[in-house]
Amino acid sequence: MHAYRSHTCAALSAQNVGETVRLSGWVHRVRDHGGILFIDLRDHYGMTQVLCDPDSAVFSQVEKVRAEWCIRIDGEVKARDPELVNPKIPTGEIEVFVRDIEVLGAAGELPLQVFGDQEYPEETRLRYRFLDLRRQKLHDNIVLRSEVVKDLRQRMWDQGFNEFQTPIITASSPEGARDFLVPSRLHPGKFYALPQAPQQFKQLIQVAGFDRYFQIAPCFRDEDPRADRSPTDFYQLDVEMSFVRQEDVFATIQPVIQGCFERFGGRPVDANWPMISYADSALWYGTDKPDLRCPIKMQVVSEHFAGSGFAIFAKLLAQEGTEIRAIPAPGGGSRKFCDRMNAFAQKEGLPGMGYIFWRDGDDGMEAAGPLAKNIGPERTEAIRQQLGLGKGDAAFFLGGKPASFERVAGRARTVIGEELGLTDLNRFAFAWIVDFPMYEKDEETGKIDFSHNPFSMPQGGMEALERDPLKVLGFQYDLACNGYELVSGAIRNHKPEIMFKAFELAGYGEDEVRKRFGGMVNAFTYGAPPHGGCAAGIDRMVMLLADESNIREVIMFPMNQRAEDLMMGAPSEPTNEQLRELRLRVLPPES
Repeated sequence: MHAYRSHTCAALSAQNVGETVRLSGWVHRVRDHGGILFIDLRDHYGMTQVLCDPDSAVFSQVEKVRAEWCIRIDGEVKARDPELVNPKIPTGEIEVFVRDIEVLGAAGELPLQVFGDQEYPEETRLRYRFLDLRRQKLHDNIVLRSEVVKDLRQRMWDQGFNEFQTPIITASSPEGARDFLVPSRLHPGKFYALPQAPQQFKQLIQVAGFDRYFQIAPCFRDEDPRADRSPTDFYQLDVEMSFVRQEDVFATIQPVIQGCFERFGGRPVDANWPMISYADSALWYGTDKPDLRCPIKMQVVSEHFAGSGFAIFAKLLAQEGTEIRAIPAPGGGSRKFCDRMNAFAQKEGLPGMGYIFWRDGDDGMEAAGPLAKNIGPERTEAIRQQLGLGKGDAAFFLGGKPASFERVAGRARTVIGEELGLTDLNRFAFAWIVDFPMYEKDEETGKIDFSHNPFSMPQGGMEALERDPLKVLGFQYDLACNGYELVSGAIRNHKPEIMFKAFELAGYGEDEVRKRFGGMVNAFTYGAPPHGGCAAGIDRMVMLLADESNIREVIMFPMNQRAEDLMMGAPSEPTNEQLRELRLRVLPPES
């Protein structure tokens, strides 16, 4: 017999009754039923109930084991009484009577319990992540992640892609986030960088003639943490193709993502993925990653408030670049709900949120609320008809420059949809967001900079770059699902003269572009094909499939909110010897 096991803890069934078996695993819990000890023995695969009574030669040894001890047992498989069968587990028809036991690894007092659903502070969970990972839900999430990666990889191979690995140590590159820098021992004073993405390399792969590339790629960005983003590293399905247009990329990646979500999400996915322009997405949903499970669309209603009796909005509209938007709320027509949403806006940092709701009146339906009184019945009726609302419904209003309220409006739309039961929480709703602006303007400095990926091809090519930069759109696209960005990509700028002009508008001269991206610029002078691609965030995909709201629940060893690894003690202080070898000096933190 094998030194540790003849079967896993999920393998035994009624067919094994009467056999002598050997199992190894962790003590999930111990129960004493009238002197008979029952142990739920757990391994990676499942659970088996083992038992020992006082007649056993090893009863005294079994009495000593505690939760999370790692043990090996030899025993005889017996059938459970029919009334004691547990249909919830594969081994529920049998139990194993212990004949011999060996403690493989004793456990001290546990900082967190594996058995049960107790909540523990995240600091405790991350410091003892090896214990936290033994808990069933988290264990299942990590196995799901492995299966998703396997599935994505197979789907890419099936579509004729080749998997190639790109360097982990490379040069610093402006990708929209901070680099992690790595000091060079052989070249004092110079630094490598960990790649924010394999962006340049995957484009060079296309120039080299490898038509369809993919990689399950680690990416490193020194970012502030969020619930849906890791502060240090993450993994993405990285894809690039030659001789393609935007729609070719969509047609290639949709069956990969859709197939994966249908397989692991347990429900069909609507194959009709709408294409929504960035401008429309911001207008209708207040975000470039809309949750289309909520049917609410915001609308501009400025004309109904211009010159109206509501002085706040009327004065706002006299300023350039301002507008009033309405958030329809079917079924939200009560003062209590309207007051609750007004309080929500105040918590988000706004003075409040105007509202109108429609209810029964003396002569049928009437509009109620402070706004209705100020602007009069004709304007409120025009608003109601534009929004398609009726009795029992409401509308909420925000005004000013869109950048000042768009984010809150988008969040309010989501909250309204959920609270009024309008959001279908049992589906995955995908949409391509397209026509991203190439550039944005810093309101304080007036500086023009890239708003998205700097390597994208501008729509209209060189001719477009001769006009107002803020009106230039890129062949850039994102895939949104349930309020998250899952995929981001672009058709690339593969022509050096267009690239130089694009960077010039953002304040980067040709010399600087050649210095920063010399390898890619040089390659583009040797017959670069048109190419494009995208990258899908694996962590976020698994987070949605596991129905988790925090990305750390699907990462095996995540950092905490302060980008610290509490288990391994990272980041740590270097030794003086390390600093001398790298010719570095550490400055004390600013007080």
